[in-house]
Amino acid sequence: MRSLTILGATGSIGSSTLDVVARHPDRFKVHAVSGHHRIDELAGICQRFEPRLVAVPDDAAAQRLIQQGVGSRTEILVGRPGLVQIATSPDADTVMAAIVGAAGLAPTLAAARAGKRILLANKEALVMAGAVFVDAASSAGAEVLPIDSEHNAVFQCLPLGRVRAGVRRIVLTASGGPFRQMSLEAMAAVTPEQACRHPNWSMGRKISVDSATMMNKGLELIEAHYLFRTPDHALDVVVHPQSIVHSMVEYDDGSVLAQLGNPDMRTPIAHAMGYPERIDSGVESLSLIDVARLDFEAPDYDRFRCLRLARAALSAEGSAPCVLNAANEVAVDAFLDRRIRFVDIADVCESTLEALGDGPAGECLDSVMAIDAEARGAATHRIAELDR
Repeated sequence: MRSLTILGATGSIGSSTLDVVARHPDRFKVHAVSGHHRIDELAGICQRFEPRLVAVPDDAAAQRLIQQGVGSRTEILVGRPGLVQIATSPDADTVMAAIVGAAGLAPTLAAARAGKRILLANKEALVMAGAVFVDAASSAGAEVLPIDSEHNAVFQCLPLGRVRAGVRRIVLTASGGPFRQMSLEAMAAVTPEQACRHPNWSMGRKISVDSATMMNKGLELIEAHYLFRTPDHALDVVVHPQSIVHSMVEYDDGSVLAQLGNPDMRTPIAHAMGYPERIDSGVESLSLIDVARLDFEAPDYDRFRCLRLARAALSAEGSAPCVLNAANEVAVDAFLDRRIRFVDIADVCESTLEALGDGPAGECLDSVMAIDAEARGAATHRIAELDR
């Protein structure tokens, strides 16, 4: 039986993970969980799965848990130290890293240094601190299994999940989001509600906006670069509106291997949780007869400037990926708060990259977070200019 820590238990990935856990009570035990905003939901998770540890952001959240009866069987931890403690607990062998954004970097990196089996759904750990994270995982013998549907698909299409000689290209698929065919003029009036209405996937608000700008795919290119040790010229993106083919690997002999499945995150989660075995995920069988057709098209880099910016950041390396991620997080928050327009997200990211994207990469957690903080400051300043 595997003992599991879930960082971000109340988010969409955390909820799907708990669904898979509930289907296999003989294989998985929840040792620790964390949550940030949805404290009432976190209390329900604690009551149902009875973890030994739970981490929350502050004392007020801890008091809310106590008021709902959490605390007699579950120890409550607070703040970043609490997150790091549950990520490194010796009583858990597996960590689901599902905290969205830069907030997930410190505990995910701590889990790598502790030599855990990491189910990596937090792409920012690699986007912000790719070399630092990869080196930490390698030194400690941590096993990293990708959870993003695209990277999990690539993992399944590679021999033993790793790039070997003979691989020509890795192709990540993208749905194109809700605005794939919308004009640039119309995109200027897009609302947060429209941007969060993904045609195929059920995701959180931030990731839904990233999908709508295609920044999510750009960040996934950077993640794939570090995860599979693949140069940027061997990474590509193709738009696939049906979201049935999750990614492909092209080999030197002309073979192209693809992983297909219904758009449900329980599939990659169950694959990683059971690896190297296959376990039931609860996902319905794929019917190609019902799907009937699979379409593919090239991404529009003019309509989706964020994808172009991410490719540029990947090529530049150094501080650029970290700067881009920070600027995007700040810009997406501003858009969701209705302080800037949807099309301004790319403008904020571009101006921040131009100002700060030519520095060296961070060599440790502190230096990475310093780059992140400076980029957030620059992005905030640009948003203030746009908001006048």
